[in-house]
Amino acid sequence: MLIRSSPKSAALFERAKKILPGGVSRNTLLRGAHPLYVARGKGCKVTDIDGVERIDFANNMASHIHGHSFGPIVEAVSEQLQLGTAFTMATEAEVRYGEHLCARGANFDKVRFVNSGTEAVMAGMKAARAFTGRPKIAKVEGSYHGAYDYAEVSQAPLPENWGAQMRPNAVALAQGTPQAVLEDMIIIPFNDPEAAIKILNEHERQIACVLIDPIPHRIGMVPAAEGFIAALRKWTLKNGALLMFDEVITFRTEVGGMQARFDISPDLTSLGKMIGGGFPVGALAGRDEVMGVFIDGRLPHSGTFSANPITMTAGRVAMEFFDAQATLRLNQLGKYVEESLKSVIKIADVPACVTGTGSLFRLHLKADPPKNYREVHPTMREKKAMSALIDRLYDEGIMMIHTGALALSTPMGPAEIDRLSEALLKSLRSVKELLGSNPA
Repeated sequence: MLIRSSPKSAALFERAKKILPGGVSRNTLLRGAHPLYVARGKGCKVTDIDGVERIDFANNMASHIHGHSFGPIVEAVSEQLQLGTAFTMATEAEVRYGEHLCARGANFDKVRFVNSGTEAVMAGMKAARAFTGRPKIAKVEGSYHGAYDYAEVSQAPLPENWGAQMRPNAVALAQGTPQAVLEDMIIIPFNDPEAAIKILNEHERQIACVLIDPIPHRIGMVPAAEGFIAALRKWTLKNGALLMFDEVITFRTEVGGMQARFDISPDLTSLGKMIGGGFPVGALAGRDEVMGVFIDGRLPHSGTFSANPITMTAGRVAMEFFDAQATLRLNQLGKYVEESLKSVIKIADVPACVTGTGSLFRLHLKADPPKNYREVHPTMREKKAMSALIDRLYDEGIMMIHTGALALSTPMGPAEIDRLSEALLKSLRSVKELLGSNPA
């Protein structure tokens, strides 16, 4: 429960519970006695309806790259609003943004816009099946790829059902998931190329696509190893399968995404979050030959609000301003974040660590950096301590994702990072008793 009083948010939640299941439309907002309700956001700061201002390191689950109410986006979208919001006609806004994204990604011959990262992954998985004529998809244990039955498999397995580490089970997330869905998903361990290839070989004639998030949030924002990615690429080329990158979160790390850093060429890439400039968005980009399934009858595809001019305008402006110079600056700020938080952890003398890269990081209440989903999986003590830590950070004027993850935005600078460090030191000390002393 939050320590700081927020009576207006509490009252609004009572209204919400009468008409929304649980009082919300996304469960991630449920924290403590009630969610906090926002009044406004500007730059890297958000003010709630009780008048409390916080520095926003959550950025709506990493979807804001320029923070809130970014002037150029507000101006461009306001102009488009006067012209209309969505039509049963194509728009130049879609063409302009498509040109920008294809120029930005070396592996993007064509791009198709949708309305969320979930849709982008779903479209990619269906495209892979349509292109190869194969039914199965391989993914990494613990990786999150949106709210699609197939993508959710083994998103959150537990010790009692995840099976052997070298041969993970396919575990349903939602009750009622059909058994056939589990049978068509092949689960591989993270950053273990030998074990992964052994599993893939058992299904070599059935796998349409190998799906990988290069900095998987649910696996602790531990970057994929170059050797792991290279092994998957080699296997897919040899066996006629596709390689798909989920860069919904990670595209912010380089101008062309993490695939540019790896110098790897996936066949398909799903995008979302920050490429919408603050509006709902998704996109699937890929090789011309593969993207052809959308127009030759193999994969009929449409969407009422796909490529609407509001999102296309906001997204294009956001990405134009997030150029090579802005990306480099934010990544350099990320290095300062990493150094600062490691220093705070040492001073606080608690069992904690930081993982991540670029402008994405995650705090773990573990002495040693985790290497895979099973090492990330928190104990009950760690869960309780992390919940208390996030609550305390909110009280100290800092917003973070409830898992302990944070995403930077371009309005931030060293002053905001110093404030984060100050708040984290106080917060770690406040939950030290829950964690115990650092054995080191």
